[in-house]
Amino acid sequence: MQINDIIAQTGGLSSMARELGISEQQAATGASALLPAIMGGFRKQAQGGSGGAGLAGLLGQLGGGSLLEEVLSPQPTPVGHGNNVLGEIFGSKDVSRAVAQDASARTGLDSSLLKKMLPMLAMLAAGYMARQNAGAAGAQQGGGLGGLLGGLMGGSGGAAGTAGGLGALAGLLDADGDGNPLDDILGRLGR
Repeated sequence: MQINDIIAQTGGLSSMARELGISEQQAATGASALLPAIMGGFRKQAQGGSGGAGLAGLLGQLGGGSLLEEVLSPQPTPVGHGNNVLGEIFGSKDVSRAVAQDASARTGLDSSLLKKMLPMLAMLAAGYMARQNAGAAGAQQGGGLGGLLGGLMGGSGGAAGTAGGLGALAGLLDADGDGNPLDDILGRLGR
């Protein structure tokens, strides 16, 4: 199952739409444009250093499964937690701005709206992955997170998947075929 489908099923899209004062369709459009870069950032974290175990530790430090609940809660989302996630996976606010700008150019949605969605989506994705990893406690510590990332992006390379899914979109954005669309988005923006 694709991460955008999972976020919709958990109620994440409706929570974001309600909080941002937009339609669920706008939330879905924004999520589809932003999630490939977010997942690419997580993939980059998993590939660096200690792999899935390192990413599992990072997800736990950032708030784990509670990140998902914070967005789904009827209370305002503490987007500072999402900005912490983005800081870890993107490295700088400039990258977040570039991702929002690229998504705006592709969707027609205002980049300021997409900038508000970005930390919420990062929290939803991080919280979901942390919960899935915790649910696989019988598995090797962190070992299933790399496979989960591949599955959420629509295949082990991130470029495969069903038409219209996140994997297909990631494949379109992944110009160099390295499984991570984030570097290609930044390249198009001259960063």
